[in-house]
Amino acid sequence: MNDSASPLLPGRYRHYKGKDYLVLGIARHSENEEELVVYRQDYGDKGLWVRPLAMFRETVTIAGSNEPRFRYIGPD
Repeated sequence: MNDSASPLLPGRYRHYKGKDYLVLGIARHSENEEELVVYRQDYGDKGLWVRPLAMFRETVTIAGSNEPRFRYIGPD
């Protein structure tokens, strides 16, 4: 689910390195209104993080293949 035209669904996402994260929603930066994804690690200290939406939806090249940085797994 990396189509930039579709809304980002809340739920479980798997990072291309293999760990799972729970997307809580989208926030806006107070100064420039940039959209930020709010998400929580589903491992370790369960830290709360934000990342620009555009970066969250980026693809990365792994062994010559383009893969989404975060892949939607399903609802939490």
